[in-house]
Amino acid sequence: MIGSEADLLALLSELDDPEWLEWPRHYDRVATAALFGRLVTRLESDFAARCPAEQDTQDSSEYGRVVVPGDATACGTRIVVCVSKFGSLALVCADNPGAFLGTEDAQVEGELDGVDLAKVDRALVDLGYVVVAEELLELDYDGPSRLARHSGRPSWWHRFFGVF
Repeated sequence: MIGSEADLLALLSELDDPEWLEWPRHYDRVATAALFGRLVTRLESDFAARCPAEQDTQDSSEYGRVVVPGDATACGTRIVVCVSKFGSLALVCADNPGAFLGTEDAQVEGELDGVDLAKVDRALVDLGYVVVAEELLELDYDGPSRLARHSGRPSWWHRFFGVF
């Protein structure tokens, strides 16, 4: 598991290829779909609930999202897991991306239970995903890819989970 901010930023830089914005050069849609399916199955088992999912997102570097419904969580707030088409990157958020300043903020505000977050993180790590904190993805993007369509300042989130 990659843990330090420096290591995660190095991974993001390594995955960033300006010739391949929406998906990586050797993208395997079938393998990505199979892994995502295993994630949905795992979360449904761990939370004993149906977890709706969207997948194969068009015109985006995000592959898909799976939602743990609020009625299956300790705090009653849904948990959203976003999966990138790049390097099995995953983002975990309470309610929606951007609803909180990250999972720590959501926990402080009583909207995300640590045990629920640990279940999601464990499922992701067990399946080989790399969990990237939302706070890290909100840092200014400084890579070589041209993200000109984005208004304002592009972030690493725009690069690996955004719409093109």
